[in-house]
Amino acid sequence: MSWGIELWDQFDNLEKHTQWGIDILEKYIKFVKERTEIELSYAKQLRNLSKKYQPKKNSKEEEEYRYTACKAFLSTLNEMNDYAGQHEVISENMTSQIIVELARYVQELKQERKSHFHDGRKAQQHIETCWKQLESSKRRFERDCKEADRAQQYFEKMDADINVTKADVEKARQQAQTRHQMAEDSKADYSSVLQKFNHEQHEYYHTHIPNIFQKIQEMEERRIVRIGESVKTYAELDRQVIPIIGKCLDGIVKAAESIDPKNDSQLVVEAYKSGFEPPGDIEFEDYTQPMKRTVSDNSLSNSRGEGKSELKFGGKSKGKLWPFIKKNKSPKQQKEPLSHRFNEFMTSKPKIHCFRSLKRGLSLKLGATPEDFSNLPPEQRRKKLQQKVDELNKEIQKEMDQRDAITKMKDVYLKNPQMGDPGSLDHKLAEVSQNIEKLRLEAQKFEAWLAEVEGRLPARSDQARRQSGMYETQNAPSVNNCAQDRESPDGSYTEEQSQESEVKVLATDFDDEFDDEEPLPAIGTCKALYTFEGQNEGTISVVEGETLYVIEEDKGDGWTRIRRNEDEEGYVPTSYVEVYLDKNAKGAKTYI
Repeated sequence: MSWGIELWDQFDNLEKHTQWGIDILEKYIKFVKERTEIELSYAKQLRNLSKKYQPKKNSKEEEEYRYTACKAFLSTLNEMNDYAGQHEVISENMTSQIIVELARYVQELKQERKSHFHDGRKAQQHIETCWKQLESSKRRFERDCKEADRAQQYFEKMDADINVTKADVEKARQQAQTRHQMAEDSKADYSSVLQKFNHEQHEYYHTHIPNIFQKIQEMEERRIVRIGESVKTYAELDRQVIPIIGKCLDGIVKAAESIDPKNDSQLVVEAYKSGFEPPGDIEFEDYTQPMKRTVSDNSLSNSRGEGKSELKFGGKSKGKLWPFIKKNKSPKQQKEPLSHRFNEFMTSKPKIHCFRSLKRGLSLKLGATPEDFSNLPPEQRRKKLQQKVDELNKEIQKEMDQRDAITKMKDVYLKNPQMGDPGSLDHKLAEVSQNIEKLRLEAQKFEAWLAEVEGRLPARSDQARRQSGMYETQNAPSVNNCAQDRESPDGSYTEEQSQESEVKVLATDFDDEFDDEEPLPAIGTCKALYTFEGQNEGTISVVEGETLYVIEEDKGDGWTRIRRNEDEEGYVPTSYVEVYLDKNAKGAKTYI
């Protein structure tokens, strides 16, 4: 089936149809372009979603991703990022293999179509010119025939008229012959033009137009094939990324299958294990005994009372009061049952029983973490120290590798002086060796702390140790004040029994806070430079600009003991106040 034969007279319709075909192709290009924009937008949204839920660098949130469930979630985020990348690949491939190629093809198609229809119009103009020539020759032949007929009739009329001279008759005869000859010439010309036109017309309808229309048909069929190929490419480009997307989904499934609840539970143990053993049994306290009784070693009253009771040597002590006690002049309240105290002990956080513990807690809150991590429980401290030792060992290995590389380079320079000066590496080699020595000393320091912590961790069978925050007393009848406490490297606190200070507690009530103790005299005044929130036991809150009394100056530990009134006293950081000691006080000076 050929357009040149079947559609020989549909030149205008074919021109409209081929233009419609190009419009369809351009519409398809626009469709694919909008699809690529959707893919890019979707990929961007997926990447933003993945980035939004990624853990922040150097944050607590990053530590949470040690757990397998969080790791699976992180793997899902990474896989979704790769998933988004595949949609970007789809967009890029469609742009390069469909949009760009079809846009170039459309331009070529427009040029080809223009050329074919230009040839068609040229053929039409030629046949129209031939037709005009034929019409002109035909009209001339018709006119000459009519004039020859009129000349012949005029000659016959003149020849029949006896009154006309012979010369006029001869003239009319010659005129008739001339006209007749012209008619014959016109006839011959008309016949020639007609024959030529018929030939041109035959060529036009059977050769030129069929050839042109055949080329247009082939052009249109190529356009249709090209659209089909593009649609197939459109699908194939999507299909190509399906295996990779499948791998992304397989990665998510694999991450989900890697979740190990037992491992996460073990990580929780490692993260929060203190290393202390649970408290032992509480001994029965016989209240039928005299009021002057000995406090047992592992009783609850000892753990609560020894941090509150000031040792008395048969009378009122002139030494410093226990730093965490605020004098209470209100009438004594009725004692709570022991069961209530036990419940309070089990549900409340361990209290800080020593001034050094308080100072450490506050300094930690201010961001000053001890180098030996002594603010942490034993097990946590051991982990931190082990981590620090591993980091230092890695740095040492890195420096040693660098030293070996410099040494090899120096040997090369010695063997081949033209490559470089060996002496130029001596400074670098000495610097690296010095760094190694510093790192080794640092590692030895942390290894010593680690060995000390590992040696002090309680055995699993030892049930006599108390939980973090409770004292370990060696002799049940005796207690020591805070000045005799010794800070252990693992952050816990034990007591060293002093032979000179073994006395019995004279207090007979758990809540006796030495109401009979005389207050220490004021040795000066101070002005609060900053607001301080005394949230820990033994501290006192102050407001910027407030004036208070100083009852004990800084002993070198960074804390000053102050009093607001008879009922409120405690410690504040020395750097938070401006102290003015009395001139008569010993060692009077001003702190800022």
